[in-house]
Amino acid sequence: MDYICQGTCSAKISYNIYEEGGVKRVSNVNFYGGCSGNTQGIAKLVEGMPIDEVINRCKGIRCGFKPTSCPDQLAKALEQVK
Repeated sequence: MDYICQGTCSAKISYNIYEEGGVKRVSNVNFYGGCSGNTQGIAKLVEGMPIDEVINRCKGIRCGFKPTSCPDQLAKALEQVK
């Protein structure tokens, strides 16, 4: 799946959703643009995590004075899947 970011240096996030034991989980997260080390770190940390947990942990994170961030954009992308 793809999500077009708004208000961040990342232009797009691609990711997959799979179901395991009745729980939707996230995998293969890739950010296009943004701070490479940070976005790679986020992608590794959320691998296999339930989407609800990713949303709870990432929603509302801000980047400096911006009202959003790459993790917040990931949470918004996953909210659309729910």
